[in-house]
Amino acid sequence: MSNPSKPWDGELVRKWLERRLEASRLDQAAADRRGYEARDDYDKAAAEEWACRALKGAACTNDQTAFATRLKELISQDEYQATGIYDDTRFERYVRTHLRKLTKMTKANEGFEKTLRHQ
Repeated sequence: MSNPSKPWDGELVRKWLERRLEASRLDQAAADRRGYEARDDYDKAAAEEWACRALKGAACTNDQTAFATRLKELISQDEYQATGIYDDTRFERYVRTHLRKLTKMTKANEGFEKTLRHQ
């Protein structure tokens, strides 16, 4: 599933999820201050926060296969419950997009070392 020369690092994944969770909160606050025209940005940041929050505390982050399975379970959900968003359909689309991005990162075992706010 991954490059055997690069072992899976659960701690790095949890650190990445925590940093992305913090960044998504900051992005939501910035979009909220910008007002009406930034509703799409707010929903996008809220979707990233939802995805990171759903995975952050999971014990599956220690194992690459279990993490990939958890991502597939989350992608297959029909609805993602969240309050304070502007458009449910758009929010759900962004959640699935972010989960698919994480799935690609998990399969390749790449990208978790990038912890800067803007990616």
